[in-house]
Amino acid sequence: MLLNTNIDQIRINFDTDALWMLNIALAIIMFGVSLDITISDFKRLLQHPKILLTGVAAQFIILPALTFLAVYIIQPHPSFALGMILIAACPGGNVSNFFSKMAGGNSALSISLTAFATVVCIVLTPFNLQLWASLYPPTEKILQTVALNPYELVKLVVLILGLPLLFGMFIKHYHPEMAAKINTVLRPFSVIFFIILIVIALYDNAAIFKNHIHHVLFLVVFHNILAYLIGYSTAKIAKLNDTDTKTITIETGIQNGGLGLLLIFSFFDGLGGMALLAAFWGVWDIFSGMSLATLWGRKR
Repeated sequence: MLLNTNIDQIRINFDTDALWMLNIALAIIMFGVSLDITISDFKRLLQHPKILLTGVAAQFIILPALTFLAVYIIQPHPSFALGMILIAACPGGNVSNFFSKMAGGNSALSISLTAFATVVCIVLTPFNLQLWASLYPPTEKILQTVALNPYELVKLVVLILGLPLLFGMFIKHYHPEMAAKINTVLRPFSVIFFIILIVIALYDNAAIFKNHIHHVLFLVVFHNILAYLIGYSTAKIAKLNDTDTKTITIETGIQNGGLGLLLIFSFFDGLGGMALLAAFWGVWDIFSGMSLATLWGRKR
Protein backbone atom coordinates (compact mmCIF):
# COMPACT_ATOMS: atom_id res chain seq x y z
CA MET A 1 0.00 0.00 0.00
CA LEU A 2 1.29 3.48 -0.91
CA LEU A 3 0.71 4.80 2.60
CA ASN A 4 3.15 2.30 4.07
CA THR A 5 5.76 2.29 1.32
CA ASN A 6 6.00 5.38 -0.86
CA ILE A 7 4.16 8.17 0.94
CA ASP A 8 7.41 9.96 1.75
CA GLN A 9 8.49 9.77 -1.89
CA ILE A 10 5.73 12.27 -2.70
CA ARG A 11 7.26 15.60 -3.58
CA ILE A 12 5.01 18.62 -3.38
CA ASN A 13 5.90 21.16 -6.06
CA PHE A 14 7.41 23.88 -3.93
CA ASP A 15 10.59 25.31 -5.42
CA THR A 16 13.08 27.84 -4.06
CA ASP A 17 11.10 30.81 -5.42
CA ALA A 18 7.92 29.57 -3.72
CA LEU A 19 9.85 29.09 -0.48
CA TRP A 20 11.08 32.67 -0.60
CA MET A 21 7.52 33.87 -1.28
CA LEU A 22 6.32 31.94 1.76
CA ASN A 23 9.12 33.50 3.84
CA ILE A 24 8.11 36.97 2.69
CA ALA A 25 4.39 36.31 3.18
CA LEU A 26 4.87 35.14 6.78
CA ALA A 27 7.17 38.08 7.55
CA ILE A 28 4.69 40.58 6.05
CA ILE A 29 1.76 39.09 7.97
CA MET A 30 3.75 39.23 11.23
CA PHE A 31 4.80 42.81 10.49
CA GLY A 32 1.16 43.75 9.84
CA VAL A 33 0.06 42.20 13.13
CA SER A 34 2.87 43.91 15.04
CA LEU A 35 1.70 47.36 13.88
CA ASP A 36 -1.16 46.94 16.37
CA ILE A 37 1.11 45.88 19.23
CA THR A 38 2.60 48.09 21.91
CA ILE A 39 4.75 47.42 24.94
CA SER A 40 1.67 48.09 27.09
CA ASP A 41 0.08 44.98 25.55
CA PHE A 42 2.83 42.87 27.10
CA LYS A 43 2.46 44.76 30.38
CA ARG A 44 -1.28 44.12 30.33
CA LEU A 45 -0.70 40.40 29.93
CA LEU A 46 1.81 40.38 32.78
CA GLN A 47 -0.71 42.23 34.94
CA HIS A 48 -3.22 39.46 34.26
CA PRO A 49 -1.04 36.34 34.61
CA LYS A 50 -4.06 34.04 34.76
CA ILE A 51 -5.02 34.78 31.15
CA LEU A 52 -1.39 34.67 30.02
CA LEU A 53 -0.70 31.33 31.70
CA THR A 54 -3.94 29.87 30.34
CA GLY A 55 -3.06 30.82 26.78
CA VAL A 56 0.54 29.61 27.02
CA ALA A 57 -0.45 26.38 28.77
CA ALA A 58 -3.13 25.54 26.19
CA GLN A 59 -0.93 26.28 23.19
CA PHE A 60 2.58 25.28 24.18
CA ILE A 61 2.11 22.64 26.91
CA ILE A 62 -1.25 20.85 26.70
CA LEU A 63 -1.62 20.82 22.90
CA PRO A 64 1.83 19.28 22.22
CA ALA A 65 1.39 16.78 25.08
CA LEU A 66 -2.05 15.60 23.97
CA THR A 67 -0.90 15.55 20.34
CA PHE A 68 1.86 13.16 21.41
CA LEU A 69 -0.72 11.04 23.25
CA ALA A 70 -2.97 10.98 20.18
CA VAL A 71 -0.04 9.99 17.97
CA TYR A 72 0.88 7.21 20.39
CA ILE A 73 -2.69 5.85 20.35
CA ILE A 74 -3.48 6.27 16.63
CA GLN A 75 0.04 5.39 15.44
CA PRO A 76 -0.18 7.09 12.03
CA HIS A 77 2.54 6.86 9.39
CA PRO A 78 5.77 8.23 11.01
CA SER A 79 6.02 11.32 8.81
CA PHE A 80 2.33 12.11 9.46
CA ALA A 81 3.02 11.75 13.18
CA LEU A 82 6.00 14.10 12.96
CA GLY A 83 3.88 16.56 10.98
CA MET A 84 1.26 16.57 13.74
CA ILE A 85 3.92 17.12 16.41
CA LEU A 86 5.44 19.97 14.39
CA ILE A 87 2.07 21.68 13.88
CA ALA A 88 1.38 21.42 17.63
CA ALA A 89 4.79 22.96 18.34
CA CYS A 90 4.16 26.00 16.11
CA PRO A 91 2.72 29.25 17.48
CA GLY A 92 -0.79 30.39 16.62
CA GLY A 93 -1.51 31.49 13.07
CA ASN A 94 -1.65 35.22 12.44
CA VAL A 95 -5.16 34.99 10.93
CA SER A 96 -6.37 34.09 14.44
CA ASN A 97 -6.57 37.83 15.19
CA PHE A 98 -9.06 38.31 12.37
CA PHE A 99 -11.13 35.29 13.41
CA SER A 100 -11.12 36.33 17.07
CA LYS A 101 -12.51 39.76 16.19
CA MET A 102 -15.07 38.16 13.88
CA ALA A 103 -16.22 35.79 16.65
CA GLY A 104 -16.70 38.58 19.17
CA GLY A 105 -13.62 37.63 21.13
CA ASN A 106 -11.11 39.88 22.86
CA SER A 107 -9.17 41.41 19.95
CA ALA A 108 -6.61 43.11 22.19
CA LEU A 109 -5.97 39.81 24.00
CA SER A 110 -5.67 37.96 20.67
CA ILE A 111 -3.07 40.37 19.33
CA SER A 112 -1.17 40.38 22.63
CA LEU A 113 -1.13 36.56 22.79
CA THR A 114 0.06 36.40 19.18
CA ALA A 115 2.94 38.72 20.07
CA PHE A 116 3.81 36.81 23.23
CA ALA A 117 3.54 33.45 21.45
CA THR A 118 5.84 34.73 18.71
CA VAL A 119 8.47 35.59 21.30
CA VAL A 120 8.28 32.36 23.31
CA CYS A 121 8.01 30.13 20.21
CA ILE A 122 11.61 31.04 19.41
CA VAL A 123 12.51 28.69 22.26
CA LEU A 124 9.41 26.53 22.73
CA THR A 125 8.84 25.48 19.09
CA PRO A 126 12.27 23.81 18.71
CA PHE A 127 12.02 22.46 22.28
CA ASN A 128 8.57 20.87 21.81
CA LEU A 129 9.45 19.44 18.42
CA GLN A 130 12.65 17.88 19.70
CA LEU A 131 11.13 16.66 22.98
CA TRP A 132 7.93 14.98 21.79
CA ALA A 133 9.33 13.66 18.51
CA SER A 134 12.25 12.04 20.33
CA LEU A 135 9.86 10.25 22.73
CA TYR A 136 8.09 8.40 19.89
CA PRO A 137 10.48 5.86 18.27
CA PRO A 138 9.19 6.15 14.64
CA THR A 139 9.55 9.96 14.65
CA GLU A 140 12.86 9.77 16.52
CA LYS A 141 14.28 7.81 13.57
CA ILE A 142 13.31 10.63 11.21
CA LEU A 143 14.96 13.21 13.47
CA GLN A 144 18.15 11.15 13.43
CA THR A 145 18.19 11.04 9.61
CA VAL A 146 17.72 14.80 9.18
CA ALA A 147 20.06 15.88 12.00
CA LEU A 148 17.81 18.77 13.05
CA ASN A 149 19.88 21.77 14.11
CA PRO A 150 18.02 23.65 16.88
CA TYR A 151 20.21 26.74 16.39
CA GLU A 152 19.29 27.01 12.69
CA LEU A 153 15.64 26.45 13.57
CA VAL A 154 15.71 29.24 16.14
CA LYS A 155 17.49 31.53 13.68
CA LEU A 156 14.82 30.99 11.03
CA VAL A 157 11.98 31.67 13.47
CA VAL A 158 13.72 34.86 14.63
CA LEU A 159 14.15 36.08 11.05
CA ILE A 160 10.62 35.27 9.91
CA LEU A 161 8.66 36.19 13.05
CA GLY A 162 10.90 37.90 15.60
CA LEU A 163 12.43 40.70 13.52
CA PRO A 164 9.17 41.73 11.78
CA LEU A 165 7.53 41.85 15.22
CA LEU A 166 10.20 44.17 16.63
CA PHE A 167 10.27 46.36 13.51
CA GLY A 168 6.47 46.77 13.52
CA MET A 169 6.41 47.59 17.23
CA PHE A 170 9.19 50.14 16.68
CA ILE A 171 7.14 51.94 14.03
CA LYS A 172 3.99 51.74 16.18
CA HIS A 173 5.83 53.26 19.15
CA TYR A 174 7.64 56.12 17.39
CA HIS A 175 5.36 56.74 14.40
CA PRO A 176 1.81 55.68 15.40
CA GLU A 177 0.10 57.63 12.60
CA MET A 178 2.35 56.03 9.99
CA ALA A 179 1.69 52.60 11.52
CA ALA A 180 -2.08 53.16 11.28
CA LYS A 181 -1.85 54.15 7.61
CA ILE A 182 0.39 51.21 6.72
CA ASN A 183 -1.82 48.81 8.64
CA THR A 184 -4.97 49.92 6.83
CA VAL A 185 -3.52 48.61 3.57
CA LEU A 186 -1.10 45.94 4.75
CA ARG A 187 -3.29 43.77 6.99
CA PRO A 188 -5.92 42.81 4.39
CA PHE A 189 -3.28 42.66 1.64
CA SER A 190 -1.00 40.33 3.61
CA VAL A 191 -3.80 37.87 4.41
CA ILE A 192 -5.02 37.91 0.80
CA PHE A 193 -1.44 37.42 -0.43
CA PHE A 194 -1.01 34.44 1.90
CA ILE A 195 -4.30 32.87 0.76
CA ILE A 196 -3.35 33.38 -2.90
CA LEU A 197 -0.03 31.67 -2.23
CA ILE A 198 -1.87 28.69 -0.73
CA VAL A 199 -4.29 28.56 -3.69
CA ILE A 200 -1.38 28.60 -6.16
CA ALA A 201 0.35 25.83 -4.21
CA LEU A 202 -2.86 23.79 -4.26
CA TYR A 203 -3.30 24.36 -7.99
CA ASP A 204 0.28 23.28 -8.72
CA ASN A 205 -0.23 20.17 -6.61
CA ALA A 206 -3.86 19.38 -7.47
CA ALA A 207 -3.11 15.84 -8.64
CA ILE A 208 -1.10 15.05 -5.49
CA PHE A 209 -3.86 16.33 -3.21
CA LYS A 210 -6.55 14.52 -5.17
CA ASN A 211 -4.69 11.21 -4.97
CA HIS A 212 -3.42 11.39 -1.40
CA ILE A 213 -5.52 13.83 0.63
CA HIS A 214 -7.58 10.97 2.08
CA HIS A 215 -4.45 9.82 3.92
CA VAL A 216 -4.34 12.97 6.08
CA LEU A 217 -7.97 14.15 6.02
CA PHE A 218 -8.98 12.44 9.26
CA LEU A 219 -5.72 13.30 11.03
CA VAL A 220 -5.91 17.02 10.24
CA VAL A 221 -9.62 17.42 11.05
CA PHE A 222 -9.28 15.38 14.27
CA HIS A 223 -6.15 17.27 15.33
CA ASN A 224 -7.72 20.65 14.62
CA ILE A 225 -10.89 19.82 16.60
CA LEU A 226 -8.70 18.54 19.44
CA ALA A 227 -6.82 21.87 19.46
CA TYR A 228 -10.07 23.87 19.67
CA LEU A 229 -11.35 21.65 22.49
CA ILE A 230 -8.07 22.07 24.40
CA GLY A 231 -8.27 25.85 24.13
CA TYR A 232 -11.93 25.97 25.12
CA SER A 233 -11.59 23.50 28.02
CA THR A 234 -8.46 25.17 29.40
CA ALA A 235 -10.16 28.58 29.37
CA LYS A 236 -13.28 27.20 31.04
CA ILE A 237 -11.25 25.41 33.73
CA ALA A 238 -9.46 28.72 34.37
CA LYS A 239 -12.94 30.33 34.66
CA LEU A 240 -12.28 32.98 32.01
CA ASN A 241 -15.23 34.97 30.68
CA ASP A 242 -16.86 34.06 27.35
CA THR A 243 -15.02 36.73 25.38
CA ASP A 244 -11.60 35.59 26.55
CA THR A 245 -12.61 31.93 26.15
CA LYS A 246 -13.38 32.50 22.47
CA THR A 247 -9.97 34.11 22.01
CA ILE A 248 -8.04 31.33 23.79
CA THR A 249 -9.98 28.70 21.79
CA ILE A 250 -9.17 30.31 18.44
CA GLU A 251 -5.56 31.05 19.37
CA THR A 252 -5.06 27.37 20.23
CA GLY A 253 -6.95 25.97 17.25
CA ILE A 254 -5.39 28.15 14.56
CA GLN A 255 -1.79 26.96 14.36
CA ASN A 256 0.75 28.51 11.99
CA GLY A 257 0.69 25.91 9.20
CA GLY A 258 2.66 28.27 6.97
CA LEU A 259 5.54 28.29 9.43
CA GLY A 260 5.26 24.51 9.73
CA LEU A 261 5.49 24.12 5.96
CA LEU A 262 8.47 26.45 5.83
CA LEU A 263 10.29 24.41 8.50
CA ILE A 264 9.52 21.18 6.65
CA PHE A 265 11.06 22.43 3.43
CA SER A 266 13.98 24.06 5.22
CA PHE A 267 14.95 21.21 7.55
CA PHE A 268 13.20 18.02 6.35
CA ASP A 269 13.75 18.35 2.60
CA GLY A 270 10.01 18.58 1.96
CA LEU A 271 9.35 15.13 3.47
CA GLY A 272 6.20 13.94 1.67
CA GLY A 273 4.01 12.92 4.61
CA MET A 274 4.88 15.98 6.70
CA ALA A 275 4.42 18.39 3.79
CA LEU A 276 1.09 16.88 2.78
CA LEU A 277 -0.27 17.13 6.32
CA ALA A 278 1.00 20.68 6.94
CA ALA A 279 -0.25 21.93 3.56
CA PHE A 280 -3.74 20.56 4.19
CA TRP A 281 -3.68 21.95 7.74
CA GLY A 282 -2.97 25.42 6.32
CA VAL A 283 -6.09 25.18 4.17
CA TRP A 284 -8.35 23.40 6.67
CA ASP A 285 -7.79 25.63 9.70
CA ILE A 286 -8.70 28.72 7.66
CA PHE A 287 -11.98 27.01 6.78
CA SER A 288 -12.61 25.77 10.33
CA GLY A 289 -11.60 29.10 11.88
CA MET A 290 -13.91 31.01 9.55
CA SER A 291 -16.76 28.60 10.34
CA LEU A 292 -16.31 28.81 14.11
CA ALA A 293 -15.91 32.60 14.06
CA THR A 294 -19.06 32.96 11.93
CA LEU A 295 -21.04 30.72 14.29
CA TRP A 296 -19.95 32.59 17.39
CA GLY A 297 -20.38 35.95 15.66
CA ARG A 298 -23.99 35.16 14.77
CA LYS A 299 -24.76 33.97 18.30
CA ARG A 300 -23.38 37.22 19.62
